[in-house]
Amino acid sequence: MPKTPKPTDEKHPRYSNLLDNFRHQLAHLDALPQLTILGLISGLAAAAVIVAFRLLIDGPLQVLLEGHSENFESLPSHWRFALPVAGSLALAALVLSFKPEHRQVSVGHVIERLNNHQGKLPAGNWILQFFGGALALISGQSMGREGPAVHLGAGIASQLGQWFKLPNNSLRTLVGCGIASAIAASFNTPMAGVIFAMEVVLMEYTIAGFVPVMMASVTGAIVVQYVFGPEQAFNITLPSLNTLDELTIIIAAGIVIAYFAALVIRTQLWFNSKKHWPLTLRFLAAGVTTGSLALFVPQIMGVGYDTIEAAMAGQIGFSLLLAILFAKILATCVSTGFGLPGGVIGPMLFIGATLGGCIGIVAQLLLPDSASSPGFYVMLGMAAMMASVINAPLAALITVLELTYNPHIIFPTMLIIVVSVVATRQLFQCQGIFMAQLETNGFRLTGGLIRQTLNRVGVRSVMDINFQFCHAHPSFEQLEKVLLQNPKWLVITDEQQERQLLLASDISVYLASRDDWPADEAIDLLKTPSRKWQIKPISQQASLYDAQKQLRELKADALYVERGDNSLLPPVLGIITQEKIDGYYQQ
Repeated sequence: MPKTPKPTDEKHPRYSNLLDNFRHQLAHLDALPQLTILGLISGLAAAAVIVAFRLLIDGPLQVLLEGHSENFESLPSHWRFALPVAGSLALAALVLSFKPEHRQVSVGHVIERLNNHQGKLPAGNWILQFFGGALALISGQSMGREGPAVHLGAGIASQLGQWFKLPNNSLRTLVGCGIASAIAASFNTPMAGVIFAMEVVLMEYTIAGFVPVMMASVTGAIVVQYVFGPEQAFNITLPSLNTLDELTIIIAAGIVIAYFAALVIRTQLWFNSKKHWPLTLRFLAAGVTTGSLALFVPQIMGVGYDTIEAAMAGQIGFSLLLAILFAKILATCVSTGFGLPGGVIGPMLFIGATLGGCIGIVAQLLLPDSASSPGFYVMLGMAAMMASVINAPLAALITVLELTYNPHIIFPTMLIIVVSVVATRQLFQCQGIFMAQLETNGFRLTGGLIRQTLNRVGVRSVMDINFQFCHAHPSFEQLEKVLLQNPKWLVITDEQQERQLLLASDISVYLASRDDWPADEAIDLLKTPSRKWQIKPISQQASLYDAQKQLRELKADALYVERGDNSLLPPVLGIITQEKIDGYYQQ
């Protein structure tokens, strides 16, 4: 039963504190300054979490491994097998300690929550991602840290929005800010952070979205450079296209990479379809697979940036590159398909690098005097594989450009990305891995232009605040005082029933027809000859899409926007009708 306010002549809602005023401003479509401030705050929070995540991984590995934190090749063979197996069992125990609803992790989980749950990411899921992702990489599982970083950045940004009860329309942008900062802090690639957030997760480009996301990404890059230094991921010479004769090889390479991209997607989905197997069995199978392969090709363990750099420098022969390629594909597909809490973005760069290295060696055989170095094709392979598997051509281009700081590869990289993405979608009939995973796991994304438009605006931006509270049985004198405030609506409160809504003009006409009414006699407003609007509550955080959906599902005539966060302030903020929603959409 809704709480009935004590006074009968309560004032219109006032934004009596800074936070409440900030929420109201965020509900509007043009809240660029406020969203930019949120971009800075969420960028700092996400970057701090990613720095902690990286330190949690690198610290134990610096002690465990010789030389650097990716040198799994330095481990004795029995440790290369035992470490992934023991890690998989520890991961199974960790995941089983969480409730089933908190076991969904990954970029796909973020996309689903953003589309179907207004960007509200449960804390339990990203907490599991933090510790599970770190444990997976410490134990040498064939996975990446970028996927977990996306979930962590989105999770902490969403948590900030939920803590401060910000409008749902701003929560979407906040999640994008967290993702951009996380990618920037993980890769040290601020441009790629922005493009990845907009292209892969938010799936839209708007000025009000771009600027806050850019602010968050810059913030993430500043934090990570302050902690880890400004160095780029790969310290290599800058190869470039030697001759236009290589364009034919690049086009053919795009088709080959598309084939392997389709192989990765379908293999991972096959393992993903076995989610009904016991969790411990799945995780143990992944650990045994990785450990067994690592006995022969330890390069597949962990993130593997050292192996990518060696391939760029031409330090790995064709046979070993080919062995690493197929071992990495199998280990990654088993691990990610069986649900270990790691990422797929880093492994796609790794697989693309080794495949590109193989193609580069073949190119030198075909054009011995003019072909570019294998390192050139390694970079092309990284971009094409990432673009094809996650369906993010622009993000892949910018990522490789920032990782290598090599502007000479833009033209050939764009060409191979176009060929590989089109071939993956059209020739091999495979969609991006994140969407494919969601479909395999039974999740359906709802969308459309109208929903996208209405989700950008909060109910507080269009609600009608021209209303007055009134008891169901006021005296003529009390009612006259209320009507002197010239309200459009009367919100009728009665302890015995839910709120109802009346047009004040209907009551004024009725009173004018009864000018002989005694001043102290009660009037039963619910029995007057006027339309009684059935109204239901809606949270002040809701978007216009939420309001439209609730009007239809509850079969209500109108909604009252409920504060729900401070009993000292008016409990009702405004009135929303379908006419108000239609009026906004038709502007």
